[in-house]
Amino acid sequence: MTNRPKTPLLDRVNTPADLKAFSDMELRQVADELRAETISAVSETGGHLGAGLGVVELTVALHSVFDAPRDKIVWDVSHQTYPHKILTGRRDRIRTIRQKDGLSGFTKRSESPYDPFGAAHSSTSISAALGFAVARDLGGDSDTGHGDAIAVIGDGAMSAGMAYEAMNNAGHMGKRMIIILNDNEMSIAPPTGAMSSYLSRLYTEAPFHTLKDAAKGAVSFLPEPFREGAKRAKEMIKGMAMGGTLFEELGFSYLGPIDGHDMTQLLPVLRAIKARAHGPILLHVLTKKGKGYEHAETRPDRGHATAKFDVASGEQKKSTPNAPAYTKVFANALIREAEEDSRICAVTAAMPDGTGLDLFDKKFPSRCFDVGIAEQHAVTFSAGLAAGGMKPFAAIYSTFLQRGYDQVVHDVAIQRLPVRFAIDRAGLVGADGATHAGSYDVAYLTNLPGFTVMAAADEAELVHMVATAAAHDEGPIAFRYPRGEGVGVEMPERGTPLQIGKGRTIQKGSGVAILSFGTRLKEVQEAAEKLEARGIRPTIADARFAKPLDRELILQLAEEHDGLITVEEGAVGGFGSHVAQLLAEEGVFDAGLRYRSMVLPDIFIDQASPEDMYAVAKLNAEDIEAKVLDVMGIARMSERRA
Repeated sequence: MTNRPKTPLLDRVNTPADLKAFSDMELRQVADELRAETISAVSETGGHLGAGLGVVELTVALHSVFDAPRDKIVWDVSHQTYPHKILTGRRDRIRTIRQKDGLSGFTKRSESPYDPFGAAHSSTSISAALGFAVARDLGGDSDTGHGDAIAVIGDGAMSAGMAYEAMNNAGHMGKRMIIILNDNEMSIAPPTGAMSSYLSRLYTEAPFHTLKDAAKGAVSFLPEPFREGAKRAKEMIKGMAMGGTLFEELGFSYLGPIDGHDMTQLLPVLRAIKARAHGPILLHVLTKKGKGYEHAETRPDRGHATAKFDVASGEQKKSTPNAPAYTKVFANALIREAEEDSRICAVTAAMPDGTGLDLFDKKFPSRCFDVGIAEQHAVTFSAGLAAGGMKPFAAIYSTFLQRGYDQVVHDVAIQRLPVRFAIDRAGLVGADGATHAGSYDVAYLTNLPGFTVMAAADEAELVHMVATAAAHDEGPIAFRYPRGEGVGVEMPERGTPLQIGKGRTIQKGSGVAILSFGTRLKEVQEAAEKLEARGIRPTIADARFAKPLDRELILQLAEEHDGLITVEEGAVGGFGSHVAQLLAEEGVFDAGLRYRSMVLPDIFIDQASPEDMYAVAKLNAEDIEAKVLDVMGIARMSERRA
């Protein structure tokens, strides 16, 4: 406690209503204390830092002007809501954030009434806020009532088409709602595309101090523009920076840009909006990611996600890896393939660092494309590249590829286009919880005709799968790999293409066979060591492919063993289900084979360490050992005693 900041005013805030007792000058001090408390908390827990620091003043201003939870404040993406959580009755738990049984790193409806809508994928806030606005006007939730609907959306999130679909609909409906465009010129990586350039022009075509003065001047006559409608605001904005036209054409009254760290601007503007707005309003605020903490401000990613760190030095407390990270292994393997094939190119959806494609971009800048937070476009753009004769690798997290599924089906699979999907963050990912878990890609891709789906058991296998994808031109192909470091195997200099649809036998045994798909192979081998001590030696095989299945290997395992167990880091409906379908069609079950499939359970698993999450999923070595004993009809000693 001695190293924690002194926060005399913040100590008096238990709910947002407490902010209304403070003067504007005191609110500025509350913001300073809130920033210090956020830095202190994240230094102890790790997590998202820069985004929250960038909205400290905005968070204080919103909660002091509006009346949450009656007013619905919807944060987009919501990784910036640590300050919001501190102000809304969760300060005593803020140092549990992103930990097992602790606070979520994102907004979560079940966690607090001040989180009206959960979000951890971007660009959903405007749609949700419009839903709240319409529900309000239709009398929904009449017991508690609805007030204003407010969407706080970052400039990076505005690159996604869903945001414009929602704005188009909201402008047409004309409902009173408020969009706050939090423009920090950066989402996770620097934003790309025409929209980013458009937003930049709103304030770069005039000196910032001129815009600041104009915004302050606008405060004094805001009531008149609101009374007269958008006309005067439009003229004011055009005179300032040629800005706002796009949003106004969509039906929004546009105000800004204003300094999102200046409470003398934020408070009067928000109060005027609350008092006088009738239809949809867009307020454009300029903020700085990592604001107020030099070590975050100066980092390339502005402190987007950080490990525990020393507040004074900013030095992160990271453990030394024992093996290279899968993401870096993928990037280096792809670079080696691209050096030999000029048709190989790479596509990412606003995650160049997270997918390792920042390394590819340095080597091949003309063949690397960051399309922004636009997974649907990324998939179809890749399909177009493939149709045009290129070899695109679409590197997208499993959880984000879900957002482009229609395009995967319609634009890639049906046309049998050879798009290569590099699926990062496969399996359970830890502190980001259910919203970021890569649980469903095996199930939703293996159902598609003509798709080839692989999973790497280790980092060396990943290198071979990159080579396999590069050589595969007969249709779409995907390979999945987890977050974090590999298992420490010997690495090949360059990958060798695998035979499509063929697995490998790791260990010959008898009685029962374990067929693994993906990186649970390490746990399978640990389970086998435990079983050896009991005199049981199972056969172990690595499937490598979920589609097409290695029919010969699977049927051989079924014929030579009394029991067969499949293990995977995916949901029901994936690899194990396809194996069961094959066995059923071949009549293997009629011969008495005992078959079990170990998959992720039919629940969303909350944030914890990956080890704890897999313990909940019952996919650790001891769970695999228990499953083998169950199949063989042998009870563990502890169970016998019980």
